[in-house]
Amino acid sequence: MLQRIVDEARTSAGTTLRQASLAAIALISLFITVAFLCAAAFVAVLDRYGLIDACFAGAAVFFIVAFIAACTYLVRKRQIKARAAARAKAATNSLLADPALIVTGIQIARAVGVKRLIPILAVGGIALGLLAGRTSAGDQAPAE
Repeated sequence: MLQRIVDEARTSAGTTLRQASLAAIALISLFITVAFLCAAAFVAVLDRYGLIDACFAGAAVFFIVAFIAACTYLVRKRQIKARAAARAKAATNSLLADPALIVTGIQIARAVGVKRLIPILAVGGIALGLLAGRTSAGDQAPAE
């Protein structure tokens, strides 16, 4: 159980690090490319139409690039969130279907007794509900 939590944290951290490094490389390359293209376009528009039109054209190019980057980021973020939800659901389903876990639960119920086990299960259910509520509230927080 603990190993699974460590593996999930390691996988999540690796995915986040790879995503951040790819985003940084893409932003640097995009910045250099756009800088040269904008300089050339600015000079061409400046010679033909004047200073004001050249500034508006440059602003339009930067707006389009920023819009495309934001849309790509949002799509990728949704894909990662959907994959994480699918993995969590699969892990929960496989944990409940594990025969060894079911046998262990039956042995614990026999050893402790059903009357003593009911309050323990109630406290465990409340703790699980609080943990699930905290996880879903953390998913809705804005990413930085």
